[in-house]
Amino acid sequence: MPRTSEWEARWWSPIINAEHLQMRESAGIVDLSAFAIFDVTGPSALAVVQKLAVRQMDVAVGRVVYTPILGINGGFKSDLTIMRLAQNHFRVVTGGAHGMADKKWFSDQLPADGSAHIVDLTSAYTTIGVWGPRARDILASITKDDLSAEGFTFSTCKMIECGPLRVLASRISYVGELGWELYIPIEQGAKLWDLIWEAGKKHEMIPVGIGVYGTTGRLEKSYRAYGNELETEYNVVEAGMQTAKIKDQEFIGKEAHLRHRAEKPVTTLCSLTVDDHTSSTGEKRYMLGKEPILTLDGGPIVDSHGRRSYVTSAGSAPSLGKHVLMTYLPTDLAVMGAKFLVEYLGEKYPVTVAGVGSAPLFDPTNERILS
Repeated sequence: MPRTSEWEARWWSPIINAEHLQMRESAGIVDLSAFAIFDVTGPSALAVVQKLAVRQMDVAVGRVVYTPILGINGGFKSDLTIMRLAQNHFRVVTGGAHGMADKKWFSDQLPADGSAHIVDLTSAYTTIGVWGPRARDILASITKDDLSAEGFTFSTCKMIECGPLRVLASRISYVGELGWELYIPIEQGAKLWDLIWEAGKKHEMIPVGIGVYGTTGRLEKSYRAYGNELETEYNVVEAGMQTAKIKDQEFIGKEAHLRHRAEKPVTTLCSLTVDDHTSSTGEKRYMLGKEPILTLDGGPIVDSHGRRSYVTSAGSAPSLGKHVLMTYLPTDLAVMGAKFLVEYLGEKYPVTVAGVGSAPLFDPTNERILS
């Protein structure tokens, strides 16, 4: 239906919730071709990605690694995924909005002797995501390759044949569901989409947009986004993304990261739910992001580094029947069940801490993703 007003449904639409719930019930297919993709190859390829990635990159061929990328101060320069396709061949997949900045940062670390190279594949590949409880059934109907939980484990990738097409499939998820990202030369992208679409019809698969991929699915799992939660002024520990162990190899920002791990975090990323959306005029108000988080007496919340608490991401969580806000809170205030206020359009609304650190609100054991 065409918009009668140019601003209608600009920032939110009930269609997003419908797409989300159908994906959770069956499956959703999404075009992710805006991703930036580039390869790092050559004898020194491993050394380059090790220098940049917080996570261990000397992994088996076929592994997919999600990793923060840090600056010298330990703040975020990016977060992205890296696939090891061969001994000296790594493929980086990152967000389209900052992909060229990531490529520049990687390029800046290439050795002067020419033993590693970067090849930009952004305009050469289509990326299609398929997620949901029926994702395996849908893809299994168009390939003879083993897609079982044992045959294609989470955080791995491999080439598969979908009908006449050869596809690089990566089993990862940004929406909290079983599924795959599929990469194929761009001239074959529409053919792959049509093949999956036909296979998905009997499973009631639905096309979903960025509102599901980047907001509702993400927020239900408390996944962070670069430019929202992940910024240069916050570190890995504050964002709740530290791992139990740290690799021996050096990487940019390691000294600062070790210091952050040894200290109590000044602030902690939390997920809040809005308790009451009713304004003074009786209308329901839904926060969009960047609103201040306040104490119950209406005062600002400021950590010891002078950073104010504000909404970093906001959106519906249809599976939970809640509106979710993400924010950094001083660590002493980051307590499950704690009550605060959010200010929106000059009025204050009650909110509750529903998740602290990396704890997801939906499917906390990741049963759906790992099934």
